[in-house]
Amino acid sequence: MLSEKQLDILRERRAKVLAGGGEDKIKERHEKGLLGARERLMMLFQEGTFQEIATHAKHAGKHFGLADKELPSDGVIVGTGFVDGRQVAAFSQDFTVMGGTLGKMHAKKIVQSMQMALKTGTPVVAFKDSAGARIQEAVDALSGYGEVFYNNVLLSGVVPQIAIIAGPCAGGASYSPALMDYIIMTRHNAYMFITGPEVIKAVTGRTTSLDEVGSAEMHATVSGNVHFIAEDDRHAIQIAKTLLSYLPSNNTEDPPHRPYPDLDLSPDEGINELIPETSAEPMDVKQIIHRLVDGGHFLEVHASWAGNIVVGFARIQGIVVGILANQSLVRAGAMDIDASDKGSRFIRFCNAFNIPIVTLVDVPGFLPGIEQERGGIIRHGAKMLYTYASATVPKITIILRKAYGGSYLAMCAQEMGADAVYAWPTAEIAVMGAEGAVGILYRSELKDIKDAKERKAKTKELVEEYRTKFASPYMSASRGYITDVIEPADTRATIALELRKLLNKRELRPAKKHGCIPL
Repeated sequence: MLSEKQLDILRERRAKVLAGGGEDKIKERHEKGLLGARERLMMLFQEGTFQEIATHAKHAGKHFGLADKELPSDGVIVGTGFVDGRQVAAFSQDFTVMGGTLGKMHAKKIVQSMQMALKTGTPVVAFKDSAGARIQEAVDALSGYGEVFYNNVLLSGVVPQIAIIAGPCAGGASYSPALMDYIIMTRHNAYMFITGPEVIKAVTGRTTSLDEVGSAEMHATVSGNVHFIAEDDRHAIQIAKTLLSYLPSNNTEDPPHRPYPDLDLSPDEGINELIPETSAEPMDVKQIIHRLVDGGHFLEVHASWAGNIVVGFARIQGIVVGILANQSLVRAGAMDIDASDKGSRFIRFCNAFNIPIVTLVDVPGFLPGIEQERGGIIRHGAKMLYTYASATVPKITIILRKAYGGSYLAMCAQEMGADAVYAWPTAEIAVMGAEGAVGILYRSELKDIKDAKERKAKTKELVEEYRTKFASPYMSASRGYITDVIEPADTRATIALELRKLLNKRELRPAKKHGCIPL
């Protein structure tokens, strides 16, 4: 018979582990607006569903005073639970235990959770809050990081991986979230960098601040490393839950579609009011997106970075979609290096997890400039061509207005594998804009007109003629390059109908280990 003493020992040991670094440290975190490592997991999972792995794990350190030191859970809580009815694996680094530093056992626990996710086909959510490698464990700590990175790569494209940066994440520690699919970072109390201000000053002589090199604001707007900024821990967890609601548990499943029982094919005349009279005027594509998606609910990804392209998740009559759209309010919607990286990464993710892609096109071309050319716009722009062409999920393209040159192809034209391409009557599909084309095609003729006013009038006439004859969507329709020209009011209904027809799409590609994307 089980003795009371045995139970007391178990309960005493468990209480020590659950206490983490102690009440004082937890209280100190609360005063800063931070949750404890366990509190974060309890808030993520449905009540009573979390089961911990390796609760009583002990660190492997033997030097610098570690041998006799107790580190509850070795500074990381690991396990599985349910989020909105679906299993999720998670780990949460505990900063109250030796700064959440990573040692060999700490890493082993993280890897255990990742391998469990791989076996069961469940998403991974990681709370990053660590001072980095545990120096006392030397090369063992580096080995631990290597194992974590290796398993990040194994899981990539198999199960979704979400990192929540809710504290320090410095040096090599930052590479694990970089290998994951999405990074959510809290605006305060969190930072992420490879080398901090002190190292930068020592090596380069330049004085900088922590905010300049590692803040959520910097990573969300400048580096593009962070996909979502959260105001605090609770907000970060809510973003993670919302993101998970659009994603399948793994790459063998479809996204969590909730198809409407009956398709609604009624027109939305209100969309016409959002379209400017001429393509020279900018159009806020986010307003268009909100008219197309269910309830106006659109989870924008990378909202603060490369604003000339908008990407994110939504549902259209219950079907989960990934949306990419040119934003003419920013850089006239032209594609540049950052927009190409942002778009191609999003396409790659959608394709890995069976999420249909809807592309809204209003692009005048690739952004001209010496910085863009020297920065490798050719290579970066090619990523858009590569990812669209290699994607086998349903792909629906709507040409709203401008669609010029190579950028027209880079936004998923029919030739790049789009299953259906529709155009509004306002669409302009051509090698270049009418003004530029006329300047080249009629250069001699216009040069011969000496009177400036007369030359201007003739130019205007030729531009309108070119736009009507050669940039019109009907020219492309007559050549079979687009599926149909539709009224803007019918866009939502058209997409919804196409999605239902394409959900069972299967497309085979030549057998190969993998393609060579122009990285």
